[in-house]
Amino acid sequence: MLQVRQDVSLKAYNSFAVEARASHLVEVESDPQLVEALGQAQAHGWPVLLLGGGSNLLLTADVQGLVLRMASRGIRILVDDGQCVVVEAEAGEPWHPFVQWTLEQGFAGLENLSLIPGTVGAAPVQNIGAYGVELKDCFAGLTALDRQSGELRDFNLQDCAFAYRDSLFKRESGRWVILRVRFQLSRAAALHLDYGPVRQRLAEQGISAPTAVDVSRAICAIRSEKLPDPAQLGNAGSFFKNPLVSAEHAQRLRQEHADLVAYPQADGQVKLAAGWLIERAGWKGYREGDAGVHRLQALVLVNYGQATGQELLALARRIQADIAERFGVALEIEPNLI
Repeated sequence: MLQVRQDVSLKAYNSFAVEARASHLVEVESDPQLVEALGQAQAHGWPVLLLGGGSNLLLTADVQGLVLRMASRGIRILVDDGQCVVVEAEAGEPWHPFVQWTLEQGFAGLENLSLIPGTVGAAPVQNIGAYGVELKDCFAGLTALDRQSGELRDFNLQDCAFAYRDSLFKRESGRWVILRVRFQLSRAAALHLDYGPVRQRLAEQGISAPTAVDVSRAICAIRSEKLPDPAQLGNAGSFFKNPLVSAEHAQRLRQEHADLVAYPQADGQVKLAAGWLIERAGWKGYREGDAGVHRLQALVLVNYGQATGQELLALARRIQADIAERFGVALEIEPNLI
């Protein structure tokens, strides 16, 4: 039986722990429940906000209409040839426990994406990534409901148009409801150790021939030291995308700042570390009321208790304006603004 709740606080449903209310909220655990919920929204004329783990959004106002939270669970192995496997997970599966499950089975591929908050269904929308790996690197397909036609559609890698923190599903926000996602994993680990902190952590532990589990543990330790736990301090992880600039622009900045953190890209552009820019501008550890910048990671905005979404957004806008003025670089907000 589908239960639609009215006038619900969303504080427990977003990792910023911002207080906002939904006029209606429903949690769906199956495809038929999803269809029924969407039918009710259409019958009542309610706009629909899809919600996963609530770890990639900033609520700046109450939500009128229906908040639809995906709560479907289930993991299954679709293909296993002894070397490569295809694993499918339901949209409501929490992301990090799912990654840990794959590692427990001896499947490598997702270890660099350990400890990222959110759900499996939300992961493709942002093409989540960390430490040199993006979701698209292990992607084998997904099934989504088209809200325009009411039909189910299977997507392959090309269909999703993945880019840096971007996808078709983000660009066509509200149209697609991701139901389940498939991943191509392997029992033979092809580890990605390009990022210095990962190699350094493994070396400190005396691990010269790491396994996928070793990499996951190292990344969990690094992230735990750098990023606050949303259960303890409200945040949505990295608040700004790492900006892409021309090689010429990066060179000009490096002439002024020899320690500029930058990564050349295959297309000739250069990706700058947004956290470095924000820290260099003096924002690290800044606090105004209960809205602030984390003291250990300048890329993370935090809610110290009672900050509103509007206050956090105002702080973000001030940081954007300052970085644009100082460095000529436009920072793009990563979480979805509601």
